[in-house]
Amino acid sequence: MFFSPFRPQLIDALKGYNRQRCVQDIAAGITVGVVALPLAMAFAIASGLKPETGLFTAIISGFLISALGGSKVQIGGPAGAFIVIVYGILERYGPSNLIIATAASGVLLFTMGLLKLGTLIRFIPVAVVIGFTNGIAVLIMLSQAKDFLGLKVSTMPADFGGILRALQAAWPTLDPAAFGLALGSLVLIVGWQRIFAARAGLTGTAKASYIQRVLAFIPGSIVALVLATWLAQSMALPVETIGSKFGGIPSALPSFVWPEFSASTLRHLSLPIFTLTLLGAIESLLCARIADGLIGERHNPNQELMAQGVANFVTPFFGGMPATGTIARTVTNIKSGGRSPIAGMVHALTLLLVVWVAAPLANHVPLATLAAILMFVAWNMGEWRAFTDLKQFRAPYRITLVAVFLLTVMVDLTVAVEFGLIAACITFIYRISNLSRVERLTVHDAPALQTQEGHISGYRFYGALFFGAVKLVEAIEDELPQRALVLDLKNLIYIDSSGADALVALAQVCQKRQVHLHICGLNHQPLDIARRTGLLAQSGQNVWPDWQTGLEAALLSEKPWRHPAKISP
Repeated sequence: MFFSPFRPQLIDALKGYNRQRCVQDIAAGITVGVVALPLAMAFAIASGLKPETGLFTAIISGFLISALGGSKVQIGGPAGAFIVIVYGILERYGPSNLIIATAASGVLLFTMGLLKLGTLIRFIPVAVVIGFTNGIAVLIMLSQAKDFLGLKVSTMPADFGGILRALQAAWPTLDPAAFGLALGSLVLIVGWQRIFAARAGLTGTAKASYIQRVLAFIPGSIVALVLATWLAQSMALPVETIGSKFGGIPSALPSFVWPEFSASTLRHLSLPIFTLTLLGAIESLLCARIADGLIGERHNPNQELMAQGVANFVTPFFGGMPATGTIARTVTNIKSGGRSPIAGMVHALTLLLVVWVAAPLANHVPLATLAAILMFVAWNMGEWRAFTDLKQFRAPYRITLVAVFLLTVMVDLTVAVEFGLIAACITFIYRISNLSRVERLTVHDAPALQTQEGHISGYRFYGALFFGAVKLVEAIEDELPQRALVLDLKNLIYIDSSGADALVALAQVCQKRQVHLHICGLNHQPLDIARRTGLLAQSGQNVWPDWQTGLEAALLSEKPWRHPAKISP
């Protein structure tokens, strides 16, 4: 079938579903909902949007991605990777165009899944993924420095240089209260993660072990959020809050919004749409692969892309932002016992209940604490050990990773990914061309060649004969024998059209110089392309199953050169 069938994992997950699994999924969904609450608001604020935008995204896209996705345990919603992209789109194109760009990326994601392109994302090199992931993490931390330090900045630029200049100019406005609250929140989150979530704390007695297990399921970000909010309120700290900056969070879901749309708008948004699509696909499928390793099952990448497409098409028209699979929330879901899409759907409903019931409480949440949470998320998001391990890899890997990282931070994510892919392709072509080689048959291989030097030559090909290795064939043209040429292609695993054209050109040169060309050992793909490009017809009867037979025929060949009958091998 050319198109991928639309079959969500939810259908298969419900087979044999029982009460025990339902209880586990509900408990996991509630836990993930609690984890997602501060993250959703923080991601939206960092992207230049209102906090409720993140909540609406987590509710709508989280429910759709779980219900329609190709992974049983993946949790969808706003992600840190989108912060820099969304902020740039808002600054350059405005909120209406963000809706259009997000919806258009949803259409592209669904089309990619429908056309079975989900597996292609796996071909993006690790160096490119690590480079832009670390670059995004640095940009997130830089973008949160304003609220973390309590600086008074009216408008934060989107580019790296502009951010640094804005922070430098606003440095005299540093707020000790906001900085102290943010620093304390960050220390609490890190300490909670190491002591409880990492299960490195209370041990020994049964009571302590039980307490430790209970505390391990309480996210450090929630603890910091509650304590910092209480501290700011009780001490009347003069820090900026969600209520003072955004006027609070509404207690209802938004209504449908249709932005102004035109064909010319799409042309201007082509680059942001491409970036959102590529980043969304990479993030969601990488997250799904990590989840596969934790639960021992495989996701359907094409179905996952179609679910991501539906979510990103629907969510922006209801006040949402771009969404994708989220690693932190997915891992939390798995560790909390979630094993079906029901857990992800419960997570979305939990957030919906919070919006309906507890939205007024969010007014007092300090922005400094949300900045600390994002600092922690960004640090965990990066793979910093990759920089210290660079010496273990070859120069092309090191150059690609560092270049993508620097381009992501200082220029643009799209430029960085494009450079990384081009560099990876060039490196791959160079390495494969070096692995492809030709060895000349010697007297040791065939003693009969001892008396035929200059009259009969034989060559054995290895690897792939593609456009980057056609020089191997051209070198043979410069050293043609007088009587016959034997080519052993048994060890060729692949021939592209350029390689086949080079062999056809060699056959034509042999014909002009009255040299018999013997083709030996064609198998599988090389045999198929030899038929389609006319190489077999050009060689006629001189096609043999192995080089020994071809060499015996070459020893019997005589001049003058006569074109043999054109038959199939």
